[in-house]
Amino acid sequence: MSQIKRRQVIRAGTTVEQMVRAIADMIVTGVLAPGEKMDEISLATRFDVSRTPVREALRELGAMGLVDREPNRSAVVANVTEGYLHSMFEAMSELEAICARLSAERMTVEERRSLELAHRASAKLVHAGADEDYAAHNTEFHTRLYRGAHNDHIFELVTQTRARLAPFRRAQFRLPGRLARSYDEHDVIVTAIMRGEAAAAGHAAYSHVAIVSDASIVFASTKRN
Repeated sequence: MSQIKRRQVIRAGTTVEQMVRAIADMIVTGVLAPGEKMDEISLATRFDVSRTPVREALRELGAMGLVDREPNRSAVVANVTEGYLHSMFEAMSELEAICARLSAERMTVEERRSLELAHRASAKLVHAGADEDYAAHNTEFHTRLYRGAHNDHIFELVTQTRARLAPFRRAQFRLPGRLARSYDEHDVIVTAIMRGEAAAAGHAAYSHVAIVSDASIVFASTKRN
């Protein structure tokens, strides 16, 4: 039944973004192992789509470092090492800390209020155990921090880095109790920003992403080994 549902979701108005997410999740969760060939025809058949979105998705996954592709050769699942993941999350921690610190200094009253209201509303998702909906909220939450920094260059850097880590950041929400802990970590960030405490906001955001890194890598390593 779950496989049928997946086919329906992918087929209904399929976008390249949906294909990127679907294939990336298969890589992170170990359904597709490092070194395994990524055959366009097989993937198109699996998701009941044409080869066009699959081809574009593989190109984007290559840019994300999840797929290796050499000229005139089939794409294969990349071997993403823990060391490489740690280095990306380390960069992400620093960037998010900068965004949170600047948000505490630069967010408008309306931006702060919207951040707090969205955060409080997400408690319902935690109580319901709605991991997919919470993951979507989580993306929006962090985007608010990036925009709140009011620095276009930093926004570009942090969103590019987040895109490469997105499959692994989503993986954290499959771990027991992670939704509640994520909410609590967000709460510390929001409280500091609402109070205009830049240093505290930056520290909280850095710690949050460091915890996300550990949770994501633990999950990914378990599934890929």
